[in-house]
Amino acid sequence: MRSHELKRLLDFAGAVAALVVLAPLLMIASVMIRLAMGSPILFRQIRLGHKGEPFLVHKFRTMTQARDAQGDLLPDERRLTRLGRFLRSTSLDELPQLINVLRGEMSLVGPRPLLAEYKNLYTPEQWRRHEVLPGMAGPVLSNGRNALGWEDKFKLDVWYVDSWSVWLDFKILLLTALRVMRREGINAAGYATFPKFEGTRDSRPRPDVQE
Repeated sequence: MRSHELKRLLDFAGAVAALVVLAPLLMIASVMIRLAMGSPILFRQIRLGHKGEPFLVHKFRTMTQARDAQGDLLPDERRLTRLGRFLRSTSLDELPQLINVLRGEMSLVGPRPLLAEYKNLYTPEQWRRHEVLPGMAGPVLSNGRNALGWEDKFKLDVWYVDSWSVWLDFKILLLTALRVMRREGINAAGYATFPKFEGTRDSRPRPDVQE
């Protein structure tokens, strides 16, 4: 069996098992979100996946839709609810991505899927993070999460692409679980979540990306 076929088999089996075991928790979280914030329960957003292909990622909703007088969404820190902070700190908001794993859009382990608006901001080396499926857990989550800056995150992602093995995936899953239980690196200093990526000094458009 080829390595990518083995990884897909483990992803599918792991996602099915997790959905069965975590079904009661998913139901409780859904009810709590509905009572605290109303509908919708899930937050959906376009992210970049394997080879930069866009897909719709699923997460539990953690913010309200509160807007200012001009109709613009308020800053994250003003929309993030108490329940939302708990869901984020425990990574429970990520569990609906098991659906993405079943669909083959994500893996249990891989570089985290980032916003589609970043597409033209990567250097050619940073773009290599898209050579594999994005993951629910990944080298960034297991090595500091949002305590790391963008440069360090991308270096870890590319390192994962070059170093992948089944053993590495199991190790990352274990380390990520430990980080989550300790609630380490949830937010970047001074931010409710994490600042947006605005490119790097040596960032230049890749040949295959049109402005």
